[in-house]
Amino acid sequence: MSIAVVTLGCRLNAFEAEVIRREASAAGLDDTIVVNTCAVTGEAVAQARQTIRRLRRAHPASRIVVTGCAAQTQATMFAGMDEVDRVVGNDDKLHARTWHDARRAFGGNGAGIVPDKIAVSDIMAVKAMAPHLVDGFGNGQPRAFVQVQNGCDHRCTFCIIPFGRGPSRSVPVLAVVDQVRALVAAGHAEIVLTGVDLTSYGTDLADAPRLGRLARQILREVPELKRLRISSIDSIEADDELLDVIADEARLMPHLHLSLQAGDDMVLKRMKRRHSRSDAVAFCAQVRRLRPDITFGADIIAGFPTETEAMFANSLSLVDDCDLTFLHVFPYSPRPGTPAARMPQVDGPTIRGRARRLRERGDAALKQRLAAEQGATREVLIESATQGRTEHYLPVVIADDTPGAIRTLAIAGDDGARLLPQRP
Repeated sequence: MSIAVVTLGCRLNAFEAEVIRREASAAGLDDTIVVNTCAVTGEAVAQARQTIRRLRRAHPASRIVVTGCAAQTQATMFAGMDEVDRVVGNDDKLHARTWHDARRAFGGNGAGIVPDKIAVSDIMAVKAMAPHLVDGFGNGQPRAFVQVQNGCDHRCTFCIIPFGRGPSRSVPVLAVVDQVRALVAAGHAEIVLTGVDLTSYGTDLADAPRLGRLARQILREVPELKRLRISSIDSIEADDELLDVIADEARLMPHLHLSLQAGDDMVLKRMKRRHSRSDAVAFCAQVRRLRPDITFGADIIAGFPTETEAMFANSLSLVDDCDLTFLHVFPYSPRPGTPAARMPQVDGPTIRGRARRLRERGDAALKQRLAAEQGATREVLIESATQGRTEHYLPVVIADDTPGAIRTLAIAGDDGARLLPQRP
């Protein structure tokens, strides 16, 4: 084994894993496992610790380097694990010097003793993004992720991520276009634009381009790109040109994932979100008028501090009021140092029960949308020999096809979880 990167958490980590793999390999590291962690919930941090212990048992002679958001925010804790050889910061992981330093600390290619396990710089001091050109994503993946933004300037009361990612900063438009062009040339049929606070894109750049302009320029300058997707957005920040692109660019896929978090105005206020319930409902209605077939996903937190049953009911009903198809449900867990951790907490059984009810409502919404697809004809990106995705990100059962191909398929029905195409 040379360099293995184990990616936990968001799509941003998936892009950064490719940068890590390239830089660590170029530095001459070998027999090293890099765990790229997530810190969004306490469960995510626990999963990272479990993964590290499992990897150590499976690879007793390999070096283990821990990086990512959890490593940035809890470096000392990870450095205290016997299984960990080095902890690398979230910005540091993207720089060649970090991996050259790691190689020297490990004693070249031998099994050295690390004098200082922690290599974590001040993430809040990072003010700009250095573009990284990734040649491709391995294993023949048809979908590739492009990091266009990092960090966040907002301070939602539940969120630790700004302290793991630092201030908002953007990749210049032309560098993003070059990255997309390179990935399309490498054979990727679909590109997903990713960021921590994606709709804040460009506010730190000289000419302040917005996300809509970026999407428009990608589609114009890379005509060979078959499909473009936008990952999670904050609807209150969506710019007018982004709405125009959604309305009139067929290659921009009709699926948006929204950072909604709750459906009750008091909870949203205590979260320090910048939108109201009516804002979320109005945005979805507006976008649906522009692109009638669009599907929406959303992040929703269950059991935020002070949440009553009536407040939770407003979040539950948001699934219908926004016509959500995909739900990403987070049972609330207090993150150390955040204001929400000091608020009156909802008890664990209630949080878990509300999360279960939200997931059940989400499952019902997905099944409803799947059933409505019967008789439709969809363009399906083949992800593997057994599954593909429609333009709306709905999963489709595939029987032995070529990953990366886009097939026009008539939908015969569904199995409750995935669409079933008509047999030839």
